[in-house]
Amino acid sequence: MQKAILFDQLPAKKCRCNVCLRRCVIAPDNLGYCKTRKNIDGSLFSMIYGVVSSEMLDPIEKKPLYHFYPGSSVYSLGSFGCNFRCDFCQNWEISFQDGESLSKNTLETQLPPEEVIARAKSLKTAGIAWTYNEPAIWLEYTIDCAKLAKKAGLYTVYVTNGYAAPEALDEIGPYLDAYRVDIKSFDDKFYQELIRVPALKPILETTIRALNKWEMHIEIVTNIIPTKNDSVPNLQKIARWIKENLGPKTPWHVTRFFPHAKLSHLPMTPLPTLKDAYEIGKSEGLEFVYIGNVGPEFGQETYCPKCGTLAIQRDGYDTKIINVDETGHCKTCRENLKIKM
Repeated sequence: MQKAILFDQLPAKKCRCNVCLRRCVIAPDNLGYCKTRKNIDGSLFSMIYGVVSSEMLDPIEKKPLYHFYPGSSVYSLGSFGCNFRCDFCQNWEISFQDGESLSKNTLETQLPPEEVIARAKSLKTAGIAWTYNEPAIWLEYTIDCAKLAKKAGLYTVYVTNGYAAPEALDEIGPYLDAYRVDIKSFDDKFYQELIRVPALKPILETTIRALNKWEMHIEIVTNIIPTKNDSVPNLQKIARWIKENLGPKTPWHVTRFFPHAKLSHLPMTPLPTLKDAYEIGKSEGLEFVYIGNVGPEFGQETYCPKCGTLAIQRDGYDTKIINVDETGHCKTCRENLKIKM
């Protein structure tokens, strides 16, 4: 348990949490929507500080991040709880859990920040990623870990739904290098019905803030769900927004949906739909569009958009740097590919 850093004290010993854009008003002895932040006698506490549900040594491409230290390994950590309730969540076993009760379970790993850094260094990894569930609700812990990571020369990554409040982003911002964010649809109705979030716009604003204020490396993922977010106009709007607000060299990952949870009755995304999304991204002016969750046969290589040279070759998570120099430029034509090396 750790006292929260972003909350307002309200009358009747209530608290307003300011970590995410839900801004829950929490009565004494109650938890917020994410089930990880509790009002104890008028003050707010994180119940998952140091509580780790999952840890793994991953290729950075698994996040997926294709233009951020390609070929490196990243020590990945997750906890419990989430501020979303996605009908299609792949990690619902940890994301929908009550963080307070699980934090008392001695079977779960509790790692102090110093131990996180020690494990990352012993694994000879290049960085640390907070992933598997929403990292913003783990704010106090990720800040403490990230500060130590930067001192140790490790990069830092959030794999996020993007619903952090701007003040939460500003707390972690000085210590966070990459922000891999989902844009699940460009339709508010999708967010309202399948996620229980009122609108997309705040996610877009936070993502722009991460880029412009904190100069984080940004990559976008859209998991394409048949009949839900796979229409041509919807995909066009996402691609157009990325180009206009984040830049044409921002990678867009269009990934295959697999039937799961409350959407288990839907089919997995047909490959032609993914190829159409790839072409839509290209036609809207995005220079790097990738297809995910389909195997190595299509849409994973990186080519220079200027001269067409193969820059990075990928076979699953086996990554080979072919034609990119140490500054992230194409070796053939010197085009800036905006790849962090």
